[in-house]
Amino acid sequence: MWSWEKGVKGEVTISGINPSIYIISDSIGETAELVARAAASQFDSGAVDIHRVPFVHDVEEIIEVVREASASPSIIAYTLVVPELREALEREARRYGIPTVDILTPMLNALVQVGGRKPRLEPGLIRRTDEEYFRKMEAVDFAVKYDDGKDPRGILRADVVVIGVSRTSKTPLCMYLAYKAIKAANVPLVPEVAPPEEIYKLPPHRVIGLTIDPHKLHEIRRERLKSLGLTSDANYASMERILYELEYAEKIMRQVKCPVIDVTNKAVEETASRVLEIYYRGERNVR
Repeated sequence: MWSWEKGVKGEVTISGINPSIYIISDSIGETAELVARAAASQFDSGAVDIHRVPFVHDVEEIIEVVREASASPSIIAYTLVVPELREALEREARRYGIPTVDILTPMLNALVQVGGRKPRLEPGLIRRTDEEYFRKMEAVDFAVKYDDGKDPRGILRADVVVIGVSRTSKTPLCMYLAYKAIKAANVPLVPEVAPPEEIYKLPPHRVIGLTIDPHKLHEIRRERLKSLGLTSDANYASMERILYELEYAEKIMRQVKCPVIDVTNKAVEETASRVLEIYYRGERNVR
């Protein structure tokens, strides 16, 4: 038999043998293991045997793990959000006299008390949230790295490649898509520079052409020049140049056979919604 004892200096130890701590979780069990190791570090040796049992989703597995834990001095720490699994674990642990520590439920109950809302009780939500966050950050980094045709090597790695003339909101669109976890690159279409060959190698639904009313583009470019302290009569903002660029861009888009979105007076969110529709519909068709 094993027991907690007070040491000569008042510290708590376990007599006889290093205890085992079984970590039972319906996710990966990192949270409970961190708590267990933090607690163990408060004792002189801090020596405990950690047995992590992740992704537990049925009662039979809980019964088996508790039976195994009963063979030696053990504690069970758990993060289980499904009530049926928590109840089964507590019931089995009582049968064998094994102490249990419920890491998650007290915090859940406190949040219910303060917030007045019921928890979703779905295993693994924090991991899904973390993964989604990192996918978004990766997409943001991608959009920055492959903005404005800086590096054509990113084109074949992109989920979506946006093409169009200057000032058609290619960069804001790519950044918005990044926050939807879509890796987007953009390539400016300039008559004097041939577009990268990579855009012809992608499936049409992964290339999005942007066009705009020439009068609206004329207005936007004139304002852009003013903001830079330049005269608004530069060739960049001339109607003749704008019509020439738009005609060239239209030719490239026909060659690529990509869908084209008119962004005249459209908010970035509206354009992005259309891009996502095209992208996901195309992916389903490919599959």
